[in-house]
Amino acid sequence: MVSLLPSWRGEGQVEEQQLAVHRTIVVVDVEGFGDRRRTNRHQVAVRAGLYRSLREAFHQAGIPWVPSACEDRGDGALVLIPAEVPKALLVELLPSALARELHAHNGAHPGQERIRLRMALHAGEVTYDEHGVTAASVNLAFRLAEAEALKTALAESPGVLAVIVSSWFFEEVVRHSATGDAAKYRSVPVRVKETVTTGWICLPDHPYPPVPPMLERPSAARTTGGQEPMAALRMLPRDTALFTGRARELEHLVAAVSEAAAAGWAMGIHAVNGMAGIGKTTFAVHAAHLLAPRFPDGQYFLPLHSHTPGQRPADPGTALETLLLATGIATSRVPDGVDARAMLWRNGVASKKILLVLDDAASHEQVRPLLPGTPGSLVLITSRRRLAALEEATPISLGTLPPPDAAMLFARLAGRADSDAAAVADITRLCGYLPLAIRLIAGTLRHRPPWSITDLAAELAAGKGRLAAMRAENLSVAAAFDLSYQDLAPDQQRLFRRLGLHPGTSIDAYAAAALDDTTLDATRRHLDDLYDHHLITEPARGRYRLHDLLREHARGLAARDSTGRDAAVGRLLDYYLHTAAAARRLTARRPPPGIPPIARPPAHTPPLSAQDEALAWFEAERANLDACTQYAAARALHVHAVWIPAQLSEFLATRGYWDQAFTLHRIAETAAQAAGDQGGYAAALTHLGTVQYVAGDYPAAITSLSGALSLYRDLGDRPGTAVALTHLGRVQLHTDSYPSAAASLSEALRLHRDLRDPLGHADALASLGSLQTATGDYPAAAVSLSNSLVSYHDLGDRQGQAYVLIDYGTVQCDTGDHQAAVSSLTQAVALNRELADRYGEIRALVHLGEVQRLTGNCTAAAISLTRALDLSRETSQRHGYAHALLQLGTVQHITGDLATAATSLRQALELCRDIGEKKGQATALNHLGALLSDSSGHENGLACHTEALTLARDIGSPREEADALQGIGQRYIQAGNTSAGRTYLRQALEIYQRLGSPSAQLVENVLNEPEPCNRQGTQ
Repeated sequence: MVSLLPSWRGEGQVEEQQLAVHRTIVVVDVEGFGDRRRTNRHQVAVRAGLYRSLREAFHQAGIPWVPSACEDRGDGALVLIPAEVPKALLVELLPSALARELHAHNGAHPGQERIRLRMALHAGEVTYDEHGVTAASVNLAFRLAEAEALKTALAESPGVLAVIVSSWFFEEVVRHSATGDAAKYRSVPVRVKETVTTGWICLPDHPYPPVPPMLERPSAARTTGGQEPMAALRMLPRDTALFTGRARELEHLVAAVSEAAAAGWAMGIHAVNGMAGIGKTTFAVHAAHLLAPRFPDGQYFLPLHSHTPGQRPADPGTALETLLLATGIATSRVPDGVDARAMLWRNGVASKKILLVLDDAASHEQVRPLLPGTPGSLVLITSRRRLAALEEATPISLGTLPPPDAAMLFARLAGRADSDAAAVADITRLCGYLPLAIRLIAGTLRHRPPWSITDLAAELAAGKGRLAAMRAENLSVAAAFDLSYQDLAPDQQRLFRRLGLHPGTSIDAYAAAALDDTTLDATRRHLDDLYDHHLITEPARGRYRLHDLLREHARGLAARDSTGRDAAVGRLLDYYLHTAAAARRLTARRPPPGIPPIARPPAHTPPLSAQDEALAWFEAERANLDACTQYAAARALHVHAVWIPAQLSEFLATRGYWDQAFTLHRIAETAAQAAGDQGGYAAALTHLGTVQYVAGDYPAAITSLSGALSLYRDLGDRPGTAVALTHLGRVQLHTDSYPSAAASLSEALRLHRDLRDPLGHADALASLGSLQTATGDYPAAAVSLSNSLVSYHDLGDRQGQAYVLIDYGTVQCDTGDHQAAVSSLTQAVALNRELADRYGEIRALVHLGEVQRLTGNCTAAAISLTRALDLSRETSQRHGYAHALLQLGTVQHITGDLATAATSLRQALELCRDIGEKKGQATALNHLGALLSDSSGHENGLACHTEALTLARDIGSPREEADALQGIGQRYIQAGNTSAGRTYLRQALEIYQRLGSPSAQLVENVLNEPEPCNRQGTQ
């Protein structure tokens, strides 16, 4: 191996500069080497352990270790490896060997001598001179090692090693390695000084889960054991072999894409616009298939439903969710909020060549968030509008087909050799030269051998009156639809008409069987027939959809034939209510109240037997259940408008679909009032109040839950009363109404005990424990929370356990058992995340961040609190946002960022005032007082603590009272009034001792210090 040191020929003479040579470059850097808690002795031990671990790991990986090839960097090292050493060894053997050696070192050394390591891998030409080495490749390796994403990955990992490789190293080595497992690497942006690039991170001793195959590049996919390479996602609908015309538009599009690729321009966007039925989607799909080989990293097709009757256009957030789910992102990992989803989508397709078809767009606002952010991709947008505000899009305007192309399309689709040119011309003219109408009419003729083209032309001509009654742009399409409909058997016609009655946009065979009142087998056959006639599509297996124009036509047909129409919709609504109730029984924490009896339960329902199946059904049918609720409410079908939302309540709340929950529960509330259904009204108010509480709208939650409680009492419904009291007590606790909360929860406990309801009793007991924590009765809180935790465990209620662990961790923190608190809160974060409970995860992260701060781990605290802030922002959870901001401001104070800390704490204070939480206000004021005393003088700090003291005494919060007294005492001492300061500190000490708080010892230490002479100033 070539030495990193210059080679000397004689005294004062340096060997001539060597030519550049190829080397594999390894850079390692110790995390937190310069931490102030590390003494010189600790750093010496770390360096010795680092080099010992490197030597042993290189030996185990079969890589020569030559000391002269290693350049020491104090807190790390640069190692250059000869070109003849196989690079695969550095990804297949070295990382795991190095992680083992680091674990062995850490197991034998105390905390400040333990090592967590970042490692960067690259390869390139290296030049040597009298000072050592120089090369752009070496600079890049060091920039990779300094990447913020790598530091964050190691900080968040429980392991000891994080590895980043350059894009070149990933493409040329990792992807082709037999055991390097490219699927466990994550691409990250790297922006360090002048360097902007992409790196790939892996965690050898705590690996990421494998990336779904659709995110892999097929051109560089890894092959193992003779298997096929993992392919990118292919979402394009099937292309038609009989595509006709549009030669000029296709030529211009292909030329534009080729020119952009040759010039290295940014992403290409082409907006295909034209009237309904003009063939925009067919053109876009055909063009996409022609261009697909140029975009090997995936082809996506996303309908935006801007002209789907009965359905609102897809909002950008929903559209982004669909794209993220298609790429393999788990539902629980999809963030709320358009900006967060757009960032995740763009990051996922960064540096990839993808083709994205956005079908039936309404406006540029709907489309813009869906656009990839990096060059090399192509977006095709179809829309009935010109999207002139999308400045970067190149318009492709499609008109009707020229008569020759229309005739050719008809002849090819009809498959008739004896075509009458004049009759074909009449048919295509009557179809308005619209491709959709031509395709359907030709398909009808193809499957009716006895019919002649002349007969068909005459039939179309006879339909002029019907055409004139329809909108101008849909005249010929309506006639075509009518002819296709007439070609169906009576049973098929009936199902087609009834599909137009469905309030939602998709349907499965079970719902269709209920709608049509037929057997499941017969329904499936009829759906297959409609699919064969191109009257429905099957976008996903077993789920069928009507094209928007066909849906309109089907509804028109159903409107003209009222036979059994209302009964069909009634059966459909009954089906959804019945099946939703069955799904809720499998997913609800407690046995749900029964729904009103259904006169004729559906004959066929999906086989739901497990919680996962029920949750999947809710997810698949969520939009349909929403549409059915709104349909029922608009037609005064009160039972369905009230009770369908009730079945969805817990699913919507735990999955974070809070906006949808607000809408549906308000519909249910109105419908129940109109119907005089007091039980349904009480249930709707309970569900509405619960969501309002989670979202931080406490006044509204109290109003809703108080109304529900009154109704349940009037009805003599003791179970409902107990549940409403428990929920109301929680809200009263958060609004600092401690006596009211105590009364509500005590009554709830008694009722649940009398009703022998163990889950309800555990819920009320857990809430009582939270109240006892807030009022400083920690021994009682520990007993209540411990007992509720045992009950939840015995009941198998993981959500209850997740919530209690948060409050239990708070008690442990306040009483000084920080290690136990970290354990409880870490479990709570993991469990809430696993359950996809965003509200619970926010609470757990805030309290975990507080404990991490108190234990001196400000880096981890900032990570936890920033995550809580992001989740709160995405879900509009004001309470969580305020408390995350409050704790983050304190971390910023400790780490010296006083200006940012002041902003954070003031924002937190204002939020707590807005939501009416006095305890939060007192906490924020105490933290702000400490900050202001450090930054702008003790006078401002004293005012904050004094206001906090008033609030704390007003609500009866001893912990905040003691903190305020301690702050006032410290400010007086800071101002020189030691006597007054010590008086306040003694009052604080008395409360801390009564609470069993570790803060008592800190105050006692101050009071035990000798009192300075001549320092009795006045305030």
